[in-house]
Amino acid sequence: MDQTTDRIVELRAQVQRYDADRYPVQHATAQFHLGAALHGAGRLEEGEAALAAAVAGFDPQVLPREHGVACNALGSLLRDRARPSLAIELFRRAVAAFTAAEASSELGAAWFNIGLVLRDLGDRDGAVDAFRRAGEHLDEDAVPGAAGAAARELGTCHLEDGDVEAALGALARAVDLADRANDPTGVGVAANVTGLAHLAADDHEAAAAAFARSAASLPRNREPAAHAMALANLALAHERRGAAPRARLAAAQALAVERIEPAVRAQAEEVLDRVGSPTGAVWQVLDEEPEERWPGIVRAEVTRWATLPPGPRRFELGAWISGQLDRPGVDVVLAATLVGAYLELPPDTLDRLVVATVQAAAERPEEERVRFRQQVSRALARYPMPQWMRLRDLFNRAAGEEGWG
Repeated sequence: MDQTTDRIVELRAQVQRYDADRYPVQHATAQFHLGAALHGAGRLEEGEAALAAAVAGFDPQVLPREHGVACNALGSLLRDRARPSLAIELFRRAVAAFTAAEASSELGAAWFNIGLVLRDLGDRDGAVDAFRRAGEHLDEDAVPGAAGAAARELGTCHLEDGDVEAALGALARAVDLADRANDPTGVGVAANVTGLAHLAADDHEAAAAAFARSAASLPRNREPAAHAMALANLALAHERRGAAPRARLAAAQALAVERIEPAVRAQAEEVLDRVGSPTGAVWQVLDEEPEERWPGIVRAEVTRWATLPPGPRRFELGAWISGQLDRPGVDVVLAATLVGAYLELPPDTLDRLVVATVQAAAERPEEERVRFRQQVSRALARYPMPQWMRLRDLFNRAAGEEGWG
């Protein structure tokens, strides 16, 4: 059995151990923890029964806070079971219990959940009121993450209502609170909605900045779908502000993410249809950016190249080699930036990129091929010996196989 199953078995034993008549509080506590575990495991029907027993077991007159916590948990499960009316009833019972217990943070959480259900039901006015009440009770210093989530949902409702100014005010607070809570996912989600609000206000520069922050806060390896959404939105913002090369890169990078929603894919493809192919666009972006920003830009492109079929990948690398050779003042810096991005790749991906790089270089005239290899060799020396020796060996092996070693 896995740990979750073991925990459920253990909690069932606790429920049996504490007779509901003789030990009502201990029995209700065990039922609450069992219900939460079952909910987390996706066993919603069993979880509902356990949490209902917990709600019944905690007397609201004697243990109002515990009763409220159980009501809130059962309401969340009922929302997941698509039973919104009963969920709201439980959340309102939680509000009454937390009010009696003077439990401000828990009261804020209950109002937040009411807001979610009302928004699901299309009652945006009710949702706005609930999220506003949640924010009034969630202490920004004690629970900045929860307070930030309430501000984010409030801002989202304002944006859906067309009140952009109110939305931007709430969303700025949401981003700040998520940042204070050290919650990058919260920052990324709030920043994405902030970007949408700026787009609605036709402030494309601010929208691009917000979407860029969202993409950075929702990294591809941890939040692939959200990362792709932020990039597709970033592409749209760049297009609208007249920055076609940046729009090409962002759209292409969004499409390179494996788990991408159909609507996000469609938006990115539409941007590329309008602004053209991304091949070589990285140079137009790098030429506009200070050197300290190059690593992040190149890292994102290298990650995209790794997802391409062999032919397009070599074509992209050929464009990179041309651009590096055409910039003699910073050629080694650029080579070092490329090497640094390569060194962050998984071994199999690194091998694939090195072979493709050598193949692309092999297609060039001998003088250019020699210069490119010299630049890469000088760049390798900037890295610790184990790293550059490993990469040097990969390049040498691939070069030998291509006949230009």
